[in-house]
Amino acid sequence: MDEAGLSEPERLILAEIERDLRTDRALDRRLRTMSPEPPHTAAGHRFRAHALGAAVSVLAAVTLVLLVMAASSSSPGLIWAFALTWALTLVGLLTLVCRWSRRLAARWHEAGRRPASGPA
Repeated sequence: MDEAGLSEPERLILAEIERDLRTDRALDRRLRTMSPEPPHTAAGHRFRAHALGAAVSVLAAVTLVLLVMAASSSSPGLIWAFALTWALTLVGLLTLVCRWSRRLAARWHEAGRRPASGPA
């Protein structure tokens, strides 16, 4: 196959364009974090992201039911079951809050803004 290389002026222009593009931090970050995976995996990621929210919701409902049952019967087994589900629910909520705050910080960073701080 014939090599149709770039001339020296074309290479210099291309290098200058690449250098200018690298100075845009938001673009650079988006290009570095782009996934080379096929598009159908994005749907799987969206499902996994919402699955944690659904799991936390179910755990919260189960925790509430176990709380009522444990309070009415004072059974040690129900109290331990409540404690376990309550702990798992808190871990899930913490994970969701961390994801949310990372996403919010990334949006603020891409927009070039900083979140407003309280009164000085």
